[in-house]
Amino acid sequence: MAPPILKLDDIFLSFGGAPLLAGASLQVEPGDKICLVGRNGSGKSTLLKIAAGLVEAQSGEVFRHPSSTVRYLEQAPDFASFSTVQTYAEAGLGPGDDPYRVTYLLSHLGLTGEEHPSTLSGGEARRAALARVLAPEPDILLLDEPTNHLDLPTIEWLEGELQKTRSALVLISHDRRFLEKVSTATVWLDRGASRRLDRGFAHFEAWRDQVLEAEELEQHKLGKAIEREEHWLRYGVTARRKRNMRRLGELQTMRSQYRGHKGPQGTVQATVSDAQESGKLVIEAEKITKSFGDRAIVSPFSIRVHRGDCIGLVGPNGAGKTTLLKMLTGQLSPDSGTVKLGTNLEIATLDQKREDLNPEDTLANYLTDGRGENLLVSGEQRHVTGYMKEFLFQPEQARTPIKSLSGGERARLMLARILARPTNLLILDEPTNDLDIETLDLLQEIVAGFPGTVILVSHDRDFLDRTVTSTIAPAVPDAPDGRWIEYAGGYTDMLAQRKGALEERRKTEKAAEKPRTQETTASGAASKGKLSFKQKFALENLPKEMAKAEAEIAKRELVMADPNLFTRDPAAFNRLAGEMEKLRAGLTKMEEQWLELEMLREELEG
Repeated sequence: MAPPILKLDDIFLSFGGAPLLAGASLQVEPGDKICLVGRNGSGKSTLLKIAAGLVEAQSGEVFRHPSSTVRYLEQAPDFASFSTVQTYAEAGLGPGDDPYRVTYLLSHLGLTGEEHPSTLSGGEARRAALARVLAPEPDILLLDEPTNHLDLPTIEWLEGELQKTRSALVLISHDRRFLEKVSTATVWLDRGASRRLDRGFAHFEAWRDQVLEAEELEQHKLGKAIEREEHWLRYGVTARRKRNMRRLGELQTMRSQYRGHKGPQGTVQATVSDAQESGKLVIEAEKITKSFGDRAIVSPFSIRVHRGDCIGLVGPNGAGKTTLLKMLTGQLSPDSGTVKLGTNLEIATLDQKREDLNPEDTLANYLTDGRGENLLVSGEQRHVTGYMKEFLFQPEQARTPIKSLSGGERARLMLARILARPTNLLILDEPTNDLDIETLDLLQEIVAGFPGTVILVSHDRDFLDRTVTSTIAPAVPDAPDGRWIEYAGGYTDMLAQRKGALEERRKTEKAAEKPRTQETTASGAASKGKLSFKQKFALENLPKEMAKAEAEIAKRELVMADPNLFTRDPAAFNRLAGEMEKLRAGLTKMEEQWLELEMLREELEG
C-alpha cells in the first residue's frame, strides 16, 4: 500500500452548538478516486475545505505530503484582477505546466477564453473554475459539486476526463450516475464521524443500510443489557459491596451510552397535497415554433400530454429546454402554432434559479405566506413547526432568514411549500440541484407515484431513468437546430433509440448507395464489353494506395501507443486521432471500390 499523500485524522470542528465534525478522518493515496457522501449539512464541504487548507480544524491531525500539489474547486470563483477567463484559468498553472491544457479544457467546456469575467453566467463561472483546477493535473483534486450547472454532454465529457486523470480525486456530488462512473472508494460522513468503503458509489447504499441495521441491533442489545442490570439492582441477592459498586458503575456507563447515542438523521416525510383531477388531455401543442433573431429555438413541434404522463426534457445548455417548457405551460406564446391547456389544472413550479425565495423572509413566513402560524396541507390545518420537521428543519429555525440556509436546505424549503399546495401538474426545472441522496430518493418516489402529470428538466440521468415515461431531446444532440423529438422511456432508453435509428439510417443509405455504384460501373463496362482505361488504372493502382494508407495508419498507431502522449502533447494526440479516422475511412472506401472492380473484371472475363 502506497503511503498517503493527504491524511486527516480525528478532525473536530464545532460552530458553537453540536459539533459538525467529531472524529472525522480522510486518507488519500496516489490514484484514489474517492466520493465523499452524506446528508446536507453533515460537513462534507467543510471537511473538503480543511483538506484544502482553507478552514482550520479545532483539533485533529492534518497531513499533506510536502511535494504534493492540491487544487480545490471553488463554489464562488474570485475573478478580481483577471481581464479574461483565459488569464484566470492560466493563473492556476504551476511551473512547468502546459498552457495548452487551459485552451483544450476551455474549448471542451464551451468557453473561448476571451470572455470577460463580469459577463459570465453561474454555469460559465463554474466551467472556468473547472478549467483552472484541472489544467495543472495536480496530485490531489478536491471537487465540490463539479457537475452543478453543467449540461449532459459536458458532464459525460468530464466523467471521461476524471476517469483517465492521474490525479487523486476527492469529490462531492448529488449525481448518482456521475459518482458510480468515477469513484472507486466511498467515504461516508455521518453524525460528525466518517466511515470508508473501498468500493465505488454503486455499492454504497447497500453497505450504508447494513451499517445502520447493525447499529440499531447494537442499541437494542444495549437496551436489553440495561434492563437486566436494573432487574439485578432491584431484586438480585446482595453480594460483596465492592462488586455491587462496580456493577452499578457499569450500569451508569451503559445508561449514559444509551441516552447519548445519536441516531441517523431522519428522512424527509412528505406527500403531495391532493387536488381535483385534471382533464384527460393536459396539454396539446400543434406545430409550435420559436425563434430569437435568426436562431430557431423550436422548429415545428407537436405533442399531446395526457394525465399521468411524466415527461423529461434534456439537451445542452442553451438548446431551449426552458423556452420549450414555458411554451408548453402557457407562460410563453409560440411564434406560430397553438398550445391548448386542459381543464381543472392546478400547476406548481419549482424554478431552478430559486427566484421564488426572498432571502430576508423567514422559513415560517415563506411556508405560510405570512398568514400566521398555520398552513393548510391536504385540507388539514397544520402548525408550521410540525410541518417543517417533516422536511428535517428544527423548530428553532422557524424565525431563521432564508439567506442563512445552504443550497440543499433552500431546495428542501421550496419542495415543502410546493407539496403543501394542491396540484395536479408539477413543473420541475432542475429539481435535483443541491439535494442530498436521501431527499433525492424521496423526490423520486413522489414523482414516480404522483397521480397527476409531471414535466421536468434535468441533467440527472439516474433521476430521469427512474421517473420519466418519455424524454424530449434535440434531434441533433451536438448542434441543436430547433428540432425536438419525443422518445419513449428515460434517458438510457432515449440513447438506445437514437443509436438504433442512426444505425438503421446508415444501413439504408449504404444499401441504396451500393446498387447505384454497381449499376453505374456495370453500365459503363457493358457499353464497351470491357473495363475502361480509368477502371483498369484504378484496379492496378488501388492496391498500392491501400498499402500506403495501411503504412500511414501503422505509423500513427505506433506514435499513439505512447501512454504519456496525451498528457505531454494533447494537441498532437488529437491531430493524430483525426488523421487516423480519415485514413481508415479512405482505406475502407478504396477496399470497396477495388472489390467492385475486381468482381466486374471477373464477370467480363468469365
